[in-house]
Amino acid sequence: MALAMLQSRQRWRDLATMAADMAFETDARHRFAFIHPETVLGWPAATLLGQPADILVARTDGEPGANPFQVASPVRRRRAWLRRADGACVCLAFSVAPLFDAAGNVIGSRGIGQDMTAQDHHDASLAAALRRGEVVDHILWRMRHEVMAPRMMQAALHSLATAVGAAGCVVVDMIGDGISPQVLHAFGADFGRVRHTALTLLESGGHVPVQAQAPEGERVLACPSDDGLGAQAGIVLWREAGGRPWDADEMMLATSAVGIVRVILDHEAIQHEMARQARTDPLTALLNRRAFLDEIGRRMERLDRENLPGTLIFVDLDQFKALNDEAGHDAGDAALVAAARLLRETVRPSDLVARLGGDEFALWLDGADSFAAAERAEALRLAMPALTPAGASARLGLSIGIATRWPNRGEDIDNLIHRADQAMYQAKRAGRGRWRVASDEGGPAAGPNADGRAPLGGHP
Repeated sequence: MALAMLQSRQRWRDLATMAADMAFETDARHRFAFIHPETVLGWPAATLLGQPADILVARTDGEPGANPFQVASPVRRRRAWLRRADGACVCLAFSVAPLFDAAGNVIGSRGIGQDMTAQDHHDASLAAALRRGEVVDHILWRMRHEVMAPRMMQAALHSLATAVGAAGCVVVDMIGDGISPQVLHAFGADFGRVRHTALTLLESGGHVPVQAQAPEGERVLACPSDDGLGAQAGIVLWREAGGRPWDADEMMLATSAVGIVRVILDHEAIQHEMARQARTDPLTALLNRRAFLDEIGRRMERLDRENLPGTLIFVDLDQFKALNDEAGHDAGDAALVAAARLLRETVRPSDLVARLGGDEFALWLDGADSFAAAERAEALRLAMPALTPAGASARLGLSIGIATRWPNRGEDIDNLIHRADQAMYQAKRAGRGRWRVASDEGGPAAGPNADGRAPLGGHP
């Protein structure tokens, strides 16, 4: 009987050593009584014999992991992490059966283990990739339900922060205003607490995600981006103080999100450019009629609240048709561009300048009355002839109409436009190269004439 048992054990050992990466038996005190191959996980098998089997069990967060060497009933494909001789950990799938004596007492165990480290890493990588794909799909799904780029960005940042458990998330323009970086979009907690740490990480010049702990304990993750054209932006995420560090999967997910953010930023830039073009005259880069009138309407409301006047100036370019006929359209376009530059340089940066169409322009002066506007008109009248192209026989000039709107008098924009337009044509009929101030609606007398008659300024 004893010989048969020895032969049976030997056959099992021969089969196990061929089929498994590790085969073992333990005794009643859970010590190795047999272990194969000759070198197991970098350990010489001879040094393990007689040793407690749990010396191979890896510890996680200071606690021992699952012990495959102590079982009360048979188990199959149970995964456990063991410690290699070099300190690394490997994952094995164990099939183990307890050994019993004649009285039914457990006197050890017998089992085999298959190295699953590569498969485990593959499965983990696949699961992480699937998770990243799900998050990216969710971000894209949220984006598709928005039209304007800022709302797209909010949806993207909200989804990303939620997926990785971030307290806040911002998009930072590293170039900003040329002086300091600027936050383009933000979601969640106040960025101010982690700003210095975040900008330090982004300014490090790297191209991979980096993390650090802020002075107050927040865990900050910075993901730089460079679109290859010099425009730099980055994503910053952070966890509140006491939060865990960012793991590799979360860093990869944030990197994937950087690409989406870059697309949204490009889309936002296109929307801004389209909006600018919709409000701008393509030749002179001044406001067009619609944008000019919309902006005046908003400013009139503010000036009423502040009890301040505003003045509308209409400008018509004299001798423009003659120049076009004589020198051609290129010379005419150059004259329009030169006139636009002169108008822009004559008023304050906060004032409005527009090309209404053809050779007609308009200005709006916040807080200015007709006296201040007349000073601008005279400066324009004197400067314009000098912009006549060399060799042209027709000297350019300006006919200017001025109308001041006084606060809280109820004058609407249509009436104001009518008064400025009529004043401009009165100036033109009087001989061109002149300016005229329209009589005011409910305000002080216009110009230097005490009786309110519209004064005429300028000389041919």
